Amino acid sequence: MFQTEYVKRVYEEVEDKNRNEKEFLQAALEILESLEPYVIKHPELEKNKILERFVEPERLIQFRVAWVDDRGEVQVNRGYRVQYNSSIGPYKGGLRFHPSVNASIIKFLGLEQVLKNSLTSLPMGGGKGGSDFDPKGKSDCEIMSFCQAFMTELYRHIGEDTDVPAGDIGVGGREIGYLYGQYKRIQNKNVGVLTGKGIPYGGSLARTEATGYGLCYFTEEALKVMKKESFKEKTVVISGSGNVAIYACKKAQELGAKVVAMSDSNGFIFDAEGIDLSLVKEIKEVKRGRIKEYVLKRTKATYTEGAKGIWRIPCEIALPCATQNELDLEDAKILVQNGVIAVCEGANMPSTLEASKYLIEQKIVYGPAKAANAGGVATSGLEMCQNSARLSWSFEEVDAKLRSIMITIFHNTYDTAVGLGNPYDTLAGANIAGFEKVSKAMLALGVY
Repeated sequence: MFQTEYVKRVYEEVEDKNRNEKEFLQAALEILESLEPYVIKHPELEKNKILERFVEPERLIQFRVAWVDDRGEVQVNRGYRVQYNSSIGPYKGGLRFHPSVNASIIKFLGLEQVLKNSLTSLPMGGGKGGSDFDPKGKSDCEIMSFCQAFMTELYRHIGEDTDVPAGDIGVGGREIGYLYGQYKRIQNKNVGVLTGKGIPYGGSLARTEATGYGLCYFTEEALKVMKKESFKEKTVVISGSGNVAIYACKKAQELGAKVVAMSDSNGFIFDAEGIDLSLVKEIKEVKRGRIKEYVLKRTKATYTEGAKGIWRIPCEIALPCATQNELDLEDAKILVQNGVIAVCEGANMPSTLEASKYLIEQKIVYGPAKAANAGGVATSGLEMCQNSARLSWSFEEVDAKLRSIMITIFHNTYDTAVGLGNPYDTLAGANIAGFEKVSKAMLALGVY
């Protein structure tokens, strides 16, 4: 599995310290394995124990969140913030509210975020946070009560030059507003300590669309360079129906593709005539309903229980935008058999390592999450710039910067993969391109 004793030893130490954290171990294994060609050429990394320091978070904060629901009953959740690596800038990464959240998931997301933020070329370190709180079925008052309690604990650990959280699964504009309101109340400051804010109070135009749009900009450039292809007249399947999936669908359609399927945690819809995105947005963003409601108005479409079956739908481009490990080796094989030419990730680590390796072996255009979905954090970085300068850029300005960043990320990833001898191994390309900048900064800063 490993070519060097050094990398093997580092992973074994990580495994020994984090035996019950499967998501974190999966991310650590994937990253360390792919970094070996770079580590072999740079003995100074072992001398200075850079890998050992890289995989260990600078700080992991866990706290209790007690709040009161609409029935007047006290509820207790667990909150987290991992401040993973600040060598190239303040910690930056989203907050996730979902019942599955635990230390393992927060640490895997934080480790990935370090490399993702490095790839953007913006001065941002990596962090992540969240809670096992489930926003589904909660009233606005309950969401506000929870967010205020969460920020009452978190505020002491963050700041515009220290740690700048954003949204993630379960944390959209509503939640960011409540969180920021509480921060302002406690600190008496109006600063860019959170991104993904509403436009009236310091948010950036194009931030809502950024991850989905950025995913398509990355995919479009990859298709052009690696296959001399584009989205035009291609059939696309997108898992998920949240923010990332919705705006990936919109941009794919604008680029000439036909998106035929989307999903949520309960199941997926298939519409051979092409997804009616306005209907999906009405269901998911306005009504906060379930994707199965789509077939009530689009009677020729079908709904299937169980989200996993979505990868059996033949397509040329697959964009997994739901959650981690949603696409396994069997799914990857089915996609390849059905003629897929590109699989680019909008969610964080949605493909298992076995699936990723298979897609690379089959010479499929593969966009690993830390590269392909970096548009969200890139635009968060642009929001930080606007907040610091007390400026507001137009949608077109932000979108143009986003597109430029995503094209640059692709070429950094691809060029690194070419240098390794396999242009399709964009997984190693992304990891090494991101790690090189971080490791050089860590060496320059000394032992800390």
